[in-house]
Amino acid sequence: MTPIRFDPDALASVLPPGGLTYVSGSTAESGLMADAVMTAGLALGAMTFTGVFIPGINRRTYIANDACRMLSFFMTPELRALGDKVDFLPLCYEDIRHELKRRKPAAALFMCAPPDDGGNCSFGVQVDFLSDLWRDIPVRIAHINPSMPVTRGCPGIPFSEITAWCEADRPLVESAGDSSDAIAAAIAEHIHPYIGDGSTLQFGVGKIPGTVLRRLTDRRGLRMHSGLVDDAVLDLIAADAMAPGASATVGVAVGSRRLYDALGADPFLFAPVSVTHGAAAIAKLEKFVTINSALEIDLFGQGYSELQPGGLMSGPGGASDYARGARLAGGLRIIALPSDGKKGSLSRIIAPGRGRGPVLLGRMDIDLVVTEHGVADLRAKGYDARAEALIAVAAPQFRDALGQEWAEFRRQL
Repeated sequence: MTPIRFDPDALASVLPPGGLTYVSGSTAESGLMADAVMTAGLALGAMTFTGVFIPGINRRTYIANDACRMLSFFMTPELRALGDKVDFLPLCYEDIRHELKRRKPAAALFMCAPPDDGGNCSFGVQVDFLSDLWRDIPVRIAHINPSMPVTRGCPGIPFSEITAWCEADRPLVESAGDSSDAIAAAIAEHIHPYIGDGSTLQFGVGKIPGTVLRRLTDRRGLRMHSGLVDDAVLDLIAADAMAPGASATVGVAVGSRRLYDALGADPFLFAPVSVTHGAAAIAKLEKFVTINSALEIDLFGQGYSELQPGGLMSGPGGASDYARGARLAGGLRIIALPSDGKKGSLSRIIAPGRGRGPVLLGRMDIDLVVTEHGVADLRAKGYDARAEALIAVAAPQFRDALGQEWAEFRRQL
């Protein structure tokens, strides 16, 4: 069947009403498609939209009419404002993949590059879920964007397998990332000795992971196996710190146009979630180090990352997938965070029972907790030793109080 070219204002002519529609999110979200959904309005019926929508990057809601709903795995401020029109499932990445396969979306709206000489349309900056799902989705509607870079690793989708398409040159979503500061630099300095030549790195988003990566320009033979890559990797490439060839296996690029323009060459190899977050693939990695952050760490060594005073601000994401995989690989799991917040009035190292929201990473999922004050190595430590190590890297003004809270709490043990 020949793919149908359509006008975005006529999306309802190619998107069947009702059912579950998967939408590309992150930096591959198509504003053109989002506008087309809203224009379609009542013609879409009681449609549910789903995808991986990242706080601060994806702000569209896709509620085209009163019967529409959202199924989300991250909670953004825009989605939280929709109230009961959003079904929020707090799942890790591997479980998201399994859930989407179980639910079997009826349609997909996605952005891709124009077909190459072989007739394939690269998914470009976002390969993660769609590359695992598209074959089981019967209606595939593409925004072909000449600004989407062609990335290697995943072949994308053959143009002949697309149901309907429109073409428009649109700038991709960019995220310059947070600039470093003295606290992030101190944390990076503490982490530096734990990452040797030839390490394979996974890292999360934010100021601290980016600063850590930039501190590693003196290393050699580094590799990456991560859900995302950002501009910080460009410094490693420029410093010749990355191993030769395709040494960065990633699922999504989140950065500037400078990064996007570099993605078609070494070291980048794009892969689906089944590879980037799959325990079997991670277990084979050598010298694997995960570098993620948290909002709070309690004195048992449990990490909290999803709830702020204003409500849920994220989702579990991939941190638990990598903690599980790193255990199988015999790797090292690092959580890095500032020791305090709110201008020194709030400790990020907290007593047991004081954590906000659900535990994201349990006490068996974290090896090192690093703040600007040092490294708490939790490996092979009992409860008292873990608490002592964590109090030592807390902000100085909170250490005495934390010691007293621990002394009171441990009477229950």
